[in-house]
Amino acid sequence: MYTQPIALRSVLDPNYLKYCLSDQYDVGDWQECTYWLRGLNDTYRLRTSCGDYILRIYRQAVDESDVAYELSLLLQLRNVLGAGTTQVSEPIAQKDNTFYSVIHAPEGERVVVLFRYLYGSENLLHDENSCYAFGRSAAELHTAMDQVNMQSTRINLDTDFLIRRPLERIISYIGENHESTSFLRLFANALIERISETASQGLDWGICHGDMHGNNNAFQEGDTFTHYDFEWSALGWRAYDLAQVRGRKRQRTERKDELWQAFMAGYRSIREFSEQDESAIELFLMARRFWVMGLDVAFVPNDTGALDFLEDWLQDFVQEFRDYHLVTSEDIACG
Repeated sequence: MYTQPIALRSVLDPNYLKYCLSDQYDVGDWQECTYWLRGLNDTYRLRTSCGDYILRIYRQAVDESDVAYELSLLLQLRNVLGAGTTQVSEPIAQKDNTFYSVIHAPEGERVVVLFRYLYGSENLLHDENSCYAFGRSAAELHTAMDQVNMQSTRINLDTDFLIRRPLERIISYIGENHESTSFLRLFANALIERISETASQGLDWGICHGDMHGNNNAFQEGDTFTHYDFEWSALGWRAYDLAQVRGRKRQRTERKDELWQAFMAGYRSIREFSEQDESAIELFLMARRFWVMGLDVAFVPNDTGALDFLEDWLQDFVQEFRDYHLVTSEDIACG
């Protein structure tokens, strides 16, 4: 008899979600539940007689402890930020005053959280004023994060999380004997060494958003930015958070530098960001790209499939990493 889960990742029927959850919340009658977005997790838009909400169904790999950390952080941040122009998403309490449920899916248990719907729109950060404003908001968020008191722990956004573990996943995927494996090891080790050297001289360390790239992690309504999607939030280097803004791909190449300077001016109008921290941005850009490569690999078996992640995908990353010139030809010859 087959005893393993029959699915790797399912899309849950909105009617099933209504059956499981509608009695758990005091949000009025469920009128419409629409499958809204397939990302790392599944998002549904819920419309009730009391208003609009977002229902997030975390993928099966996300533990309850991780969701509890995220929710504790959000609730504390909402208290610290008050009624200012930087806000974070609002989780909705259930009737028993808890903030998440666990429901059964074909692949196993999945955690569910209901959030208040966010109006407004994504700011594309295509002009200096927008970048300055987003920089101020990012700084206000970091300042608020310095004031929360997290009782639970979570893995740090350090070189182990950003580089070593992704390297293990990547090599497991492409194979120890692949011709690119040796270079990827050299690159990862060189990057770890450079980051460790830079961090030893002192970098701002604290709770980070973890995914602050500016594409789909904040909505703007009027002068207010509301930050959401804190799944990767944890202790880390603030330069890593800001490097994700630096690496935005939706800005015209010829304007990236001036837009970055506008963002940094906005950030520094609220809180300090040293020259040492800014000098580390390029290293954390590389680390982010390596982490993204590892994330791609993690989702091949149960989400994206292998077709778009074959040799062309691999060589694109390898060439990108070669172009950073972190590994010399002498290193490669000796490796």
